[in-house]
Amino acid sequence: MSAPCYHCGTPVPDGAPWRIVIDETPEPLCCPGCEAVAHAIVEGGLANYYRYRTELSPRPAVDEARPQTWAAFDHPDLQAQFVHAGDGQASATLAVENITCAACAWLIEHRLNALAGITQSAVNLAEHRLRVSWDPTVLSPSRIFAELAAIGYDALPFEPDSAYRRQQREERMTVRRLIVAAVGMMQVVMFSIPLYVAGPGELDAGMNALFHWLSLALTTPVVLFSARPFFREAGRALFHRRLTMEVPVALAIGGAYLASLYAVLARHGEVYFDSIAMFTFFLLFSRYLEARTRRKSGQSGNALAGALPAAALRLDADGHEQVVPASHLKRGDRILVKPGASVPADGVIEQGESSLDESMLTGEHLPVTRRPGERVTGASHNMENALTVRVTQAGGETTISAILEVTDRAFAARPALARLAERMAHRFVLRLLLVSLLVALAWSVIDPGRAFWVTLSVLVVTCPCALALAAPTALAAGHGQLKRRGVLITRADTLEALAGITHVVFDKTGTLTRGEMRLKATLAVDDTLEAPRARAIAAALEAHSEHTIATAFRPFKTPALAAERVTRHPGFGLEASLEGAIWRLGRASFAAGHELTPPEGPGLWLLLSEDGAPRAWFALEDFPREDALETVARLKAQGLSVELLSGDTASAVERLAEALGISRWQAEATPEGKLDRLRALQAEGARVLMVGDGINDVPVLAGADVAIAMNGATDLARTRADALLLSPRLMRVSEAVEIARATRQVMRQNMAWSVAYNAVALPLAALGLVAPWLAALGMSLSSLVVVGNALRLTRRRVNA
Repeated sequence: MSAPCYHCGTPVPDGAPWRIVIDETPEPLCCPGCEAVAHAIVEGGLANYYRYRTELSPRPAVDEARPQTWAAFDHPDLQAQFVHAGDGQASATLAVENITCAACAWLIEHRLNALAGITQSAVNLAEHRLRVSWDPTVLSPSRIFAELAAIGYDALPFEPDSAYRRQQREERMTVRRLIVAAVGMMQVVMFSIPLYVAGPGELDAGMNALFHWLSLALTTPVVLFSARPFFREAGRALFHRRLTMEVPVALAIGGAYLASLYAVLARHGEVYFDSIAMFTFFLLFSRYLEARTRRKSGQSGNALAGALPAAALRLDADGHEQVVPASHLKRGDRILVKPGASVPADGVIEQGESSLDESMLTGEHLPVTRRPGERVTGASHNMENALTVRVTQAGGETTISAILEVTDRAFAARPALARLAERMAHRFVLRLLLVSLLVALAWSVIDPGRAFWVTLSVLVVTCPCALALAAPTALAAGHGQLKRRGVLITRADTLEALAGITHVVFDKTGTLTRGEMRLKATLAVDDTLEAPRARAIAAALEAHSEHTIATAFRPFKTPALAAERVTRHPGFGLEASLEGAIWRLGRASFAAGHELTPPEGPGLWLLLSEDGAPRAWFALEDFPREDALETVARLKAQGLSVELLSGDTASAVERLAEALGISRWQAEATPEGKLDRLRALQAEGARVLMVGDGINDVPVLAGADVAIAMNGATDLARTRADALLLSPRLMRVSEAVEIARATRQVMRQNMAWSVAYNAVALPLAALGLVAPWLAALGMSLSSLVVVGNALRLTRRRVNA
């Protein structure tokens, strides 16, 4: 059995020559990268790292320690984004990968502090960040990055945007308010217990007053600091003549505090300090959980925002490498993506073949193989071989930027059920205030001494916090689940609409099939046109198409042939001018102007015609997606009707429908025909989900109740879709339906619970059967039930 590498633990190949001597004992190493890092650590006098580490180090890249690799970080434009200069010093915060234990922090700090020009370095072990300061006249940033890479740690600039910094500040402040409320609540309750359990006369007046004054001192910071957001939001709402749930909260906390303060100063009356502290703490705690749920759902989006690497290797006309900021890349640039590096922009592979990890975008953890002519997406991680890529989109035009844009658009509006909950909460607040006023008037007649605390209990116990949290928490959790599975929601009402669909309509090519069309046969109609030239002419026409059929002809494209005045006829084919003739490629009825019987044999048959005269038949073949059969079966098991609408020939569509178990299908359907079928279903009361990918699917995607575009869809199809599949797995459609239904169920459960709770709690409080402290506990538990129920969605396992 091979010995493990002393540095990273990877099995060492037989006969490997790499070694490092530790305490006069040679230790085996698995590769030149581990050897370089280990020698850098030991020769730098930092061998104690190996003695005190608690986890193995990751395997480093061989050439990452060269300063030239990091030269882009010396570029003034890039430095301006993360380096802060002042008083002759430069400083930066770096996000450091591969930190596993305290020994890593020790190693990094000692390695950097030994460099001439470094004035200070400190590692934040919890957040894997390094704060470093240096003299820019002595040291360059690229040297710092190279030194970190030399000991096995890759680093990138960490420069949070204003939204992130604001979120961090708000989170820290919320935690501080929560801590103050928790400490105040525990101490006030402790001082209140003797007042509750002591019998008449057991506590003298002095001791009673002491406990009241101590409770006042501890409750005051809870009211003035922890409860401050409630007063601020209530004031803002009243200023704009709106009623939000902060209004009764502020009334309850403020009224109870002022009444208790008066009781302490006047030395008679009831005090409610324990109820105030409990009410504030539990309400803050429930909101903190809700905020964490929403923040977690957005973490993948935040990760995407910083997924593109900061630097890129651009190739000049002579093939020489130049390190440049990734933000300087333009369409048409050629870049080199080395193994272990991330792709800095969207592009097409010109040279090389490698496996790419696209899990950040698609949610698929298995790497995919990409070859010359295939597209690569920015932020994909190159795992094996170097790739030469021609940039097609960079900066704000990349796929990641588009994903972030549609995500922001989806969250900018609230779905119908969330708006309904908000309206209900608004109406409930108004009615609650009126009921509280009536309760106060009634008890002022029945028992004036109890009127205030009964009214206070009504305000507290029926606070519509749970109702206001019912929809947002569930939506945040549902969106997060879908995003993690590679389903991107682009419109606010999609999740709710997806939960109510009854029919699923699939396109065929590129949706139920892989969309990787292959030319199976070429049959010349006569001797006028030979097969190789027929394929070249067809490739010249299809070069202007985004349809998956174009991929079948791409290998036959020749620079000598270029089609002009290309016209697309969605659902029929292409027409273009070439060498003085009008060529058509597509359906026989379109190409020849009349119906023709295609040759015998399986596959999709296309006809090429010259000025209306048939010249050649092409047989194309595609294959179903690996999970198409399972997806159709799962959708049927969910109670949905499944149909297939395709523009392909009847024989091809029938074979696929039978293979997948789809009983209702329609072949040779035009875009208008697909839309007519969709409207017919909707006229029967069906709610239709359409799944497609091509330009000919745009009308039916726009007309469907919910439209999902496949991961390889055209840009136009994506703009008409309510959701995008970032993953090539068709099963994500079934998973999306299941998650949407679970989210709707949780939202309804939350709203039902909130209404039922208030329906029970309000009469009990109005009858004086609920003490203020019990009202605070009941209201808080109601909110926690809602948040906890929504959190179940984040841990839900989809049956796929």
